[in-house]
Amino acid sequence: MTPISLEEAVAMIPNGASIMVGGFMGVGTPARLLDEIVRQGKHGLTIISNDAATPGTGVGKLFDAALVSRLIATHIGLNPSAQKQMLAKQITADLVPQGTFAERIRAGGCGLGGVLTPTGVGTLVAEGKRLVEVDGKSFLLEAALRAQFSLVHAFLADYLGNLSYALTARNFNPVMAMAADTVIVTAEHIVPVGVIAPDHVMTPAPLVDYLVTNPSG
Repeated sequence: MTPISLEEAVAMIPNGASIMVGGFMGVGTPARLLDEIVRQGKHGLTIISNDAATPGTGVGKLFDAALVSRLIATHIGLNPSAQKQMLAKQITADLVPQGTFAERIRAGGCGLGGVLTPTGVGTLVAEGKRLVEVDGKSFLLEAALRAQFSLVHAFLADYLGNLSYALTARNFNPVMAMAADTVIVTAEHIVPVGVIAPDHVMTPAPLVDYLVTNPSG
């Protein structure tokens, strides 16, 4: 794990990158990293996140600034900006059932090719996808999800990069930390090694590439 400034972390992300963003309607989202993406004007991004948040909140800021070209998410119902961009074909939106979404990311992190799910069989969701029969039951083969970058937010990080999350702010952060080439983390508190008890480590240090330093004072 390498400590890095906010500006340096976002500078590593090229235009057109694929990015997983932890969080659920802004809870557990690495807000400082998203603000810096907007400031640096990164564009043409593929965003993989649970939702599109709301205007001015979380990943919603990326839609406010028209930086997204593709969204893979479970819903966009509370973000009118994302909806308008989808209807105007300014962005491509892939809407995925939430359980399938989580499992596809987990599969990407575990090196699997995909997952079998009954969700969507016999519906429009099944169009263009492989149907697999197991013990007489039909399943869709859903491909694993990975990204070039994962932006993760934790409650605690130690100097090695071990992470612990707070309550529901955990959400998609741990699985996304496993499913990207480069993992960039922000944390509410950065603490000495040993402060986080071993059995409270939810994301181990080897998964973390960069830890963004916190503002002094």
